[in-house]
Amino acid sequence: MTVIDLESYEDALATYDPVMGLEVHVELGTKTKMFCGCSTELKQDANSQTCPVCLGLPGALPVVNEIGVESAIKIGLALNCEIAEWCRFARKNYFYPDMPKNFQTSQYDEPIAFDGYLDVQLEDGEIFRVQIERAHMEEDTGKSTHVGGATGRIHGASHSLLDYNRAGIPLIEIVTKPIEGAGARAPEVAKAYVAELRELIKALGVSEARMEMGQMRCDVNLSLRPHGREAFGTRSETKNVNSLRSVERAARFEIQRHAAVLNSGGTIVQETRHFHEEDGSTTAGRIKDNAEDYRYFPEPDLVPVAPARTWVEELRGGLPELPRLRRARLKEEWGASEHDMQSILNAGAVDLIVATTEAGAPSDQARKWWMGELARNANETGRGLDELPVTPVQVARVAELVASGDLNDKLARQVLEGVLAGEGDPDTVVEKRGLKVVSDEGALSTAVDEAIAGNAAIADKIRGGKVAAAGALVGAVMKATRGQADAARVRELILEKLGVEG
Repeated sequence: MTVIDLESYEDALATYDPVMGLEVHVELGTKTKMFCGCSTELKQDANSQTCPVCLGLPGALPVVNEIGVESAIKIGLALNCEIAEWCRFARKNYFYPDMPKNFQTSQYDEPIAFDGYLDVQLEDGEIFRVQIERAHMEEDTGKSTHVGGATGRIHGASHSLLDYNRAGIPLIEIVTKPIEGAGARAPEVAKAYVAELRELIKALGVSEARMEMGQMRCDVNLSLRPHGREAFGTRSETKNVNSLRSVERAARFEIQRHAAVLNSGGTIVQETRHFHEEDGSTTAGRIKDNAEDYRYFPEPDLVPVAPARTWVEELRGGLPELPRLRRARLKEEWGASEHDMQSILNAGAVDLIVATTEAGAPSDQARKWWMGELARNANETGRGLDELPVTPVQVARVAELVASGDLNDKLARQVLEGVLAGEGDPDTVVEKRGLKVVSDEGALSTAVDEAIAGNAAIADKIRGGKVAAAGALVGAVMKATRGQADAARVRELILEKLGVEG
């Protein structure tokens, strides 16, 4: 294979306009599969959640999951789509070992939702509208595990293992229209779109949309065309990208790769590509010709889906506040800057902060602890904020203890450390570690007297009018009390004892 160096990103954009198409698969959080009653529970023994229907055995007949249809309609409505008055399923025929029926039950030319849009906000506040072509219902395939190779892929493997527990799990595929006009910001638009879509899906309650668990994954289609040309270039399709950062990196890499191929006189091959997390590169998968024929035809074993207009309007009326509007409201209520709000969103902290304020903490304190100490711990341990073993109620209690004067910030950090270590709730950690602020006047007075006696030169400076030097004595008292003294009261006592005005 001929290796071509990447074009610089700036040079690529100086010559070409990128055009993207994003296909996002969302695994619905239904209790049972799309066309049978098998459980969708995760992490069960291989092939333990299967039946004649999802295994495609002769004579088995599918039945549509009503909650799956309802979820599809909710997604379509939230994406400003038209909801079909009548649609049907089709058979997408192809052979692959993880598709036990040798066809996938999907939708082809008659999707349940079509012609919508989603407005996404970029990091500088600009709003970019992504047009939606369609959202359709289908089922997931099984899982292949390739054993014996170095890469985990089929090439070089000695054998493969098949688990059909996932076969038949409900999916919604959301397909954009060609995304044009993003220019150099195309990778950022791709990331922002998938991020906004993920928040939307979570807000609807139809899926947890955990990309790292495969509950939401994105295929990034990308082509380049010279400036001034209307016709699209040949596209590549980077498959199953499973993080926001990777979506952005895949788009950026493909822009640079396409430009390098075109500038060297080469031809872009229409193909699927694999994304490599370790270096952000892509490699060729299989050729994907436009003439590829899946031999779609209407599914004969399923009746058409014709959602009543009254039902559709009932679902429309029950939609939650959409994420972008909710963020705008919270930003206003919290008095947060655009940058702060974007950081909160990127950290996945919006819902955690809301829950903490609902538990009684002021919003500034909730933001302070989640985006400070807890975000630091999450980064150090490689976890998401929502994976930390601490609840919004516990964080609110820490904020309450600080507000009451029972803790200062230093002690509060130690309390959170104890909670994260599994030592109990905040009050239990305070009790076990003896972390309460020392506010007893007698104890503080004794500690101040000792600090003054042990630092006579500093005390003389303070008496001479250098009040700023009191900070050194406050530090000495804090050290003696293991950080548990009330620093403000300590400073007052020092100045009182030295006869100096504060």
